[in-house]
Amino acid sequence: VQLVESGGGLVQPGGSLRLSCAASGFTFSRYAMSWYRQAPGKEREFLVLINSAGGRTNYADSVTGRFTISRDNAKNTVYLQMNSLKPEDTAVYYCNARHYGLGHDYWGQGTQVTVSS
Repeated sequence: VQLVESGGGLVQPGGSLRLSCAASGFTFSRYAMSWYRQAPGKEREFLVLINSAGGRTNYADSVTGRFTISRDNAKNTVYLQMNSLKPEDTAVYYCNARHYGLGHDYWGQGTQVTVSS
């Protein structure tokens, strides 16, 4: 099982980034996918979840209206479009795959996002 995040980097406040998470080694289309982040000295924070079919999403208040999750089950990839970025969005961003029925919970290695002028 692999989850590989990409697309992180340095961006100025107000800018945008699009993160990708490529999955392999499991049946991607049967798993709910989420994005989390962890800033230095803080606990990992839930950001958003998308269900296996892509029809339902759930956003944390901190990113509602600025971040958008999507998935392409044909490409085994989940995306996070991040707009209007703020310095407080600086963190390592992780994708997560979860199958509640099987009790599977997989994590990627993370990608660094730094918002700074």
